[in-house]
Amino acid sequence: MEGNCKKYGVPFYGASFVPHNALSSSDTQEDSGNGSKNYVIFAGGGGEGRSGIPNALVVSHFDSSSNSLSDQPVEKIGTGDDLPYRMAVHPGGEGVFCSLPKSCRWFEWDILKNDDIIKLNGSLLATGGEDGTLKVFKWPSMELILDAPKAHTSVKNLDFSPDGKFLVSVGSGPGRVWDISSSIAKSSLTKENDEVFGFCKFSQNSENDQVLYVTAMRDRGGSIVKWNTTTWKRISSKHIVRNPISAFNVSDDGKLLAVGTIQGDIFILNSSSMKVQTVVKKAHLGLVTALAFSSDSRALASTSLDSSARVTLIKETTKNGASVWIILLIVLLAAILYYAKTEGFLV
Repeated sequence: MEGNCKKYGVPFYGASFVPHNALSSSDTQEDSGNGSKNYVIFAGGGGEGRSGIPNALVVSHFDSSSNSLSDQPVEKIGTGDDLPYRMAVHPGGEGVFCSLPKSCRWFEWDILKNDDIIKLNGSLLATGGEDGTLKVFKWPSMELILDAPKAHTSVKNLDFSPDGKFLVSVGSGPGRVWDISSSIAKSSLTKENDEVFGFCKFSQNSENDQVLYVTAMRDRGGSIVKWNTTTWKRISSKHIVRNPISAFNVSDDGKLLAVGTIQGDIFILNSSSMKVQTVVKKAHLGLVTALAFSSDSRALASTSLDSSARVTLIKETTKNGASVWIILLIVLLAAILYYAKTEGFLV
């Protein structure tokens, strides 16, 4: 197995790079030598203890200079019968939140239902349940400011806008846009034909305008729909894959989108052109369950039900989308022409 892909004996459902401001001083000093090490946290397990597959949070080193995950976890935190199926990492490094009433060096836990979708933007915590209930709390006071028992038949995914003014939820029926200040549904994201929404994610474009991405499944496969966050109308829709989309994320700088499929494939797209720039076929043997970009957008962590965790380095491209290899080829051709001219082969 490749160094950037490891199996830790746990079916994984969640992944995130650990914020550098969450690391202890000893960890920072350890990494300061080459600046290439990152911590990645993976969450999963087999459910109740009698299944024989332990529930755990696994913390691993990723060394970008060698493109490798550590062979063994640097920490593995057993969670008993509590399956960490949902996970949210505080952007300020204050903690990871899931269904575990535990604490350890890097993380603080809050008790949440196991079926809750969780989203934390630093000052607000949102949860959406399989029973269709949507709630938003102030963080860290946990004051309830939005309570919608019938937001959807079942909440599949949710996300806060970068300015913290809106929350979007998707599930059964159309997507819904919630105004945080008034605690009401402001607008709906309508579906076309037989679409089924799966994931939603806010981002910002090159002009620093907010945009919203929603994945949609139709009979021809998975698409990504881009929405205007002022009118809440569609901007565009791009068909990406034939297989169902099982994981989705957007890089912090908004330049990249990542899609994982039930076949274990990963696609990385340029958000401006919506063109696929990297494909990793069979990145995992099982379906991709989670995707997470590093803070510098140079690496993508992914997990699968096959108990594998992977980090894929992202190759840089030029602004116009041409690869570095094309630029090198142009330089080489120019050098050949210059040599031919100086040697008299060309007049």
